[in-house]
Amino acid sequence: MTVHKGGIHPTAPALLPAVPAGLRRVLELVVSGQATSRAEIARRSGLARSTVGQQVDHLVGHGILRELESSESVRGRPPRVLTLSPRAGTVAVADVDTLASRVAIADLTGRILAEDSVRVRLESGPETVLDALSECLSDLLRKAGRDPRRVRQVVMGLPGPVDVQRGCAIRPTGMPGWDAYPAAEVLSARFGAPVLLDNDANLLALGEAAQDQVDTPLLCLKIAAGIGAGLVMASGDVYRGADGAEGDVGHIRAVDGSDALCTCGNVGCVRAVASHRAILRTLGIPETTDDDPRHGERELAERVADNDPSAVHALRQAATAIGEVAAMLVLMYNPRTLVLGGPLSDLRDDLLSGVRAVVYQRALPLTTRKLTITTARSDGTSAIHGGIALALRDVFSEQGIARMLVEDREV
Repeated sequence: MTVHKGGIHPTAPALLPAVPAGLRRVLELVVSGQATSRAEIARRSGLARSTVGQQVDHLVGHGILRELESSESVRGRPPRVLTLSPRAGTVAVADVDTLASRVAIADLTGRILAEDSVRVRLESGPETVLDALSECLSDLLRKAGRDPRRVRQVVMGLPGPVDVQRGCAIRPTGMPGWDAYPAAEVLSARFGAPVLLDNDANLLALGEAAQDQVDTPLLCLKIAAGIGAGLVMASGDVYRGADGAEGDVGHIRAVDGSDALCTCGNVGCVRAVASHRAILRTLGIPETTDDDPRHGERELAERVADNDPSAVHALRQAATAIGEVAAMLVLMYNPRTLVLGGPLSDLRDDLLSGVRAVVYQRALPLTTRKLTITTARSDGTSAIHGGIALALRDVFSEQGIARMLVEDREV
């Protein structure tokens, strides 16, 4: 295994062959949809037709591209269209949460082929969680008819600080056994593919930023068992701190001076008073039951919908505390979009109105005049889409293409 800035890789970058610039350009044009024929590639790239033909043949021969006759009715010989081959490979993504995880596989165009959820508690430890995720992902590959030897990238999001280069969680709270556990290395050995481990709020932010007509910089707050933040810059890159602790905003002290004990050992953290878990604890609602892992989420939503005074009051207090943190982050980073995600984002009206009120009151007009404050997509798949985007960025990097060429020769 090799530790690389893109995660854990089974093949050392130094052992990978150089990828010709012409081949990268050809693949880039086809993947982006800018060109679908040899003639179009030559016209857009400026490469000689002979060079284009050589590189297309190389990519088709490795099963990365395929060339089909167009269904369009034209005179003479039908035109031939280039697309990514189904044999080109698959990416796998796991969005791990405290009580259950969402997993999916996608082709190299980013289209989700299959997805599922895994009911496994994060506190049960990395071995148990990784076993359950690996089994589910393998089942998805089998049911979708995808070759497990052509898994190109695995991405996993964790609700805690992550060292991306080492592929492990770093001193997370409420995650016994996860500290420095080589999760990426374990998954890489199982799937024979590079693995990227990241913070779940970062994946959520990437998924939101990938949507059409969403402006960056984009700041995403995930409000769940804890409260985390992910920032996608105008370049499309995620902001990362020095030690993997960026975005752990749940441990900022709440302005109300609460003495609630936090999992980190401090008192008064905003996580301890305004997270989804904290609200459930305040209202005496069990977070989960034997029959329903989302019991707390559903019960809180029902109480708010019924206009239960204690539930509405608790949610509004939480929105105010979260708004204070959001205002601080808006002043610091000046994002164009602020997205609220996690279970509380389903309670859109009360949460949004409370956060907006505080942000517009506390942040300066210059930072809010073009700011959009909204909630994450309602189907809860933003982190999965963010993981897919992160995976594909690595797959189609120079080293990712080189790995595909080497691995397909070995299969």
